Amino acid sequence: MRFSWFALLALLAACNSTPSAVNEGAVSRAAERTGQDIQDTTALPPPDTARSKAVSAVSDTLRVVRQQHNFSNPQGPPDSFRLVFRGPSLLEGTGEFTITDAHGQVIFREMLTEPDLEAALVYEMKTPTATRAERETFVMRRIDRFFLPSQFHTPAVARNAAFPNGTENLDQTTWNDLRQRPDAIGFDYLKGKENGQRIAWSPLKKQVVRVR
Repeated sequence: MRFSWFALLALLAACNSTPSAVNEGAVSRAAERTGQDIQDTTALPPPDTARSKAVSAVSDTLRVVRQQHNFSNPQGPPDSFRLVFRGPSLLEGTGEFTITDAHGQVIFREMLTEPDLEAALVYEMKTPTATRAERETFVMRRIDRFFLPSQFHTPAVARNAAFPNGTENLDQTTWNDLRQRPDAIGFDYLKGKENGQRIAWSPLKKQVVRVR
């Protein structure tokens, strides 16, 4: 009888300790799951590519004008003249003027600001100020008429023309050589209000030079 009583006490002790061990294991595993859940919920979500907006490299291009004309080679093939105007608006943009030869080589590049194209508007204004719409219309017209046929001239330099002092990348030898070339072609364009430019291809220097 005494043996049975001690056996019963041992059995009860074992029963009381087992749930504790089981509970500790369950709590430990639950803690692991909870920690994992917390880690998962704080992770960044994958990108939503379905809602991504397409990005265009030319989205800011407002106007492009092109013209094919003999220039670096008077006998042809023609060069490609191009003016690309980019920006948030016509009154806040910049024009890139390039000439590319028949081999795909860019032989001339110049950046033109919006004021370079708009400044001559003062000669057409009938009121002290111009509206935004009038300014935009003028800039657009300047862009569209940038390569008129009347702006190409042969010869580029008259035989009796005087050397223009202070002209960029032009020296007396190059000037004299161009004066001896009746087939040389010059291109005129206006920059600002009165800054008329003329450029020509110099076979002697193998580059575009300003002759005015």
